Parts: sequence; C-alpha cells; structure tokens
Amino acid sequence: MGLIQKYILPKEIDFNSALQEQVNASKDMVLVLCQYGQDNNNQLLSIIIENERKCRALKNQNMHELLDVFITPYDRESIYRIIDQLAWLALSVKHLATDLKIYNITIPENYFPIFTALDQMASALAEGFVFLSRKNLNEIVRIINEIYVLYDETVEQCTLTAAHHLENDDVKTYLAYREVLNQLKEVAQRIHVSANSLEDMAIKIL
Repeated sequence: MGLIQKYILPKEIDFNSALQEQVNASKDMVLVLCQYGQDNNNQLLSIIIENERKCRALKNQNMHELLDVFITPYDRESIYRIIDQLAWLALSVKHLATDLKIYNITIPENYFPIFTALDQMASALAEGFVFLSRKNLNEIVRIINEIYVLYDETVEQCTLTAAHHLENDDVKTYLAYREVLNQLKEVAQRIHVSANSLEDMAIKIL
C-alpha cells in the first residue's frame, strides 16, 4: 500500500495543519505588536520584523503545496485567498512595526483599547481555524461575528483617538500618529477579511 500511495495515488496535503501554522504565525505577530502597545519595548518591534520572514516562508510553502497537489480538502481558490490574506496580515503588521521603530513612536495609554481589540481579533481568527478542521460551522459563525464586532470597535476607537488629539489642539501629535492609526485600522481590516474567507471555506465544505 505504501508504494501504491507513493507512486499511483494522488498526493495529499494536510492543509488544515498547514493553514493553522500560518494563521498562528500571523497571530503571534499581532500579539507581539499589541504587547508593544502596552510597554513600548523597541526590541519587540525587531522581533516582529524578523518574524515576518517566517510568515513569508510559510506562505511560499503553502502556495507551493497548493500548486503541486491534485486533491484539496477545500475549494482551491478559497485556499489561495486565505494563504494570500494571512501573508498580507503579517506584512501589514511588519509595516506598522517598521514605522514605529524608524520614527521612534511611543504609544500613549489611550491607545490601549485598540490593541486589546486587535489581540482579541487575532486570537479569535486562529481559533476559527481549529473549528474549520472540525467542520463546526456554528462555532465559526460565532467567531466571525465576534471579529466583526471587534473590527467595528477598533475603527471607532481609532477615530475617537484621532479626534482626541485634535480636541486638545495637538495638531502636530495628530499628524505624527495619523499614519499609525491608519495602519492599525489596516491590520484590523486584514484580520476581518481573513475571517470572511474562513467563513467562505467553511460554508463550501458543508
């Protein structure tokens, strides 16, 4: 049976494990970013930038496997989208970390709710992939709704934070942090879009 499986039967890849590894790597980058938002430790930014290489390698590996395999457990285009979107999530986190490091930006305490929401979004996304392998659509829908609410809260918090700078006539600070707030919303959006693709994958297998 071993020789038959090796030379005759179509190659099979455990995409559940492969995607879980990629989403966990992206999640870890978000969590490190959120830790930086709490203590402003510049070493964490260097860790984020270095870890993006791992995420890129996982993306390339998963893409290669997708192109090489004949049978997939999910719709091929759906797998491609989630691989690509998780890579974009990691890259968005890296871009933000790079700006924070180069411009030596310190995160104020009133930004904490934004990072708390991002932490919860990333953790929920990774949890969703666990339920994908179990084909538990009800739990996935619950998680998608949770991410939707957290995304909405994140965008609102970013807007309120920007308004706070302006209310204090702190235009210089507002301009300095405007790009940071925009990139925080970008990270949240990447998680939200990835969650939508996760839901799409789950629906197609049921």
